[in-house]
Amino acid sequence: MSKNTIFIGTGVAIVTPMYADGRVNYEKYRELVEWQIENGTDAIISCGTTGESSTLNDEEHVEVIRAAVEQSKGRVPVIAGTGSNDTAYCIELSLKAKELGSDALLLVTPYYNKTSQRGLVAHYTAVADQVKMPVILYNVPSRTGVDIKPETYAKLCDNPYIVAIKEANGNISSVAKTAALCGDRIDIYSGNDDQIVPILSLGGKGIISVLSNIMPAETSDISRRWFRGDIKGSCELQLELMDLVSAIFSDVNPIPVKEAMNLMGMDVGPCRMPLYEMDEQGRSSLAAVMRRHGLIN
Repeated sequence: MSKNTIFIGTGVAIVTPMYADGRVNYEKYRELVEWQIENGTDAIISCGTTGESSTLNDEEHVEVIRAAVEQSKGRVPVIAGTGSNDTAYCIELSLKAKELGSDALLLVTPYYNKTSQRGLVAHYTAVADQVKMPVILYNVPSRTGVDIKPETYAKLCDNPYIVAIKEANGNISSVAKTAALCGDRIDIYSGNDDQIVPILSLGGKGIISVLSNIMPAETSDISRRWFRGDIKGSCELQLELMDLVSAIFSDVNPIPVKEAMNLMGMDVGPCRMPLYEMDEQGRSSLAAVMRRHGLIN
């Protein structure tokens, strides 16, 4: 099996909209998927951190992925978040995502019980070998307490199904070392909206983005400008949006981005507890930044 790039550019870590009573709003979800594709987003990442996967039950998790696949209709890849801190359960959910027609999997590192670097190799190898479809490794140590080391990536990228990394450890030096060790054996996506250009400069293929939930065209344009050779324009747009990126991470993700979408009239509803609404000061600060960017009046 030869490794193929899943997408180049911007994949949206799409929110999961809820009704006021906490039920998943599947109709709104399909609308959001359609709006993203219409505005140039290159991939849909379903049931990631921003999609509140940790509070979706099994049936909801499956149905959200199904909705993404059905609404996308093959126009862009759908990447299903099926990571778990239980390897057997991760395999079970990943097989279901494959059955539903997902193009790839996004697998976060095991959290809470955690594991060693040797354990990470064993965990990811077990999932990849049993599910036999493209896997994106998701490294977000601020949430999981586990950081995938560059040397561990170098071992994992020998697996034909492990094709990419969503790197959200915030450490550009570590990304550079990973790129040096792995070369073209694995694709790297930024997992942080404030590091799109730095990771592109190290050979990255794009971003798995929270910002794209509210500014899909502009977020996509950062990568598009880069790959067209407009390095200056790409950098300028990255820097222009930095205050907005800070604003949508001013509270625990996805609390602020859902608040922003609701301020824009997108009616994505609340987050599920224990995630809780922003206070009035936080909401006011977010709105002020959004006004500067013309997102609300």
